[in-house]
Amino acid sequence: MSVHDDITSVQRSLDELNRSLGRLEHQLGTNGLEMRRVRLDADHLRESVGLLRETADTSGTPRPPDLVTISDTPYDRSLWIDTDDEGLGARDRRAP
Repeated sequence: MSVHDDITSVQRSLDELNRSLGRLEHQLGTNGLEMRRVRLDADHLRESVGLLRETADTSGTPRPPDLVTISDTPYDRSLWIDTDDEGLGARDRRAP
């Protein structure tokens, strides 16, 4: 199965879940905290699958993450003059 087919299958399952939740809401009412939470979770899933569909449609293959180059040159030591070595105490005192 392709990614598009899998997402379509998930979307159909979510549609069936929403229909079942509608029937439950009709029987139990919408005032209960549990029913509201289940409805919100189902709506959140629907939004997440929609976002997933958009990203799958825009790129057929996953895009590698952007790489950030970190320079090997040392930092300027004057940036650290007024700081203590974290966890070791001040420079003029002994660590415990």
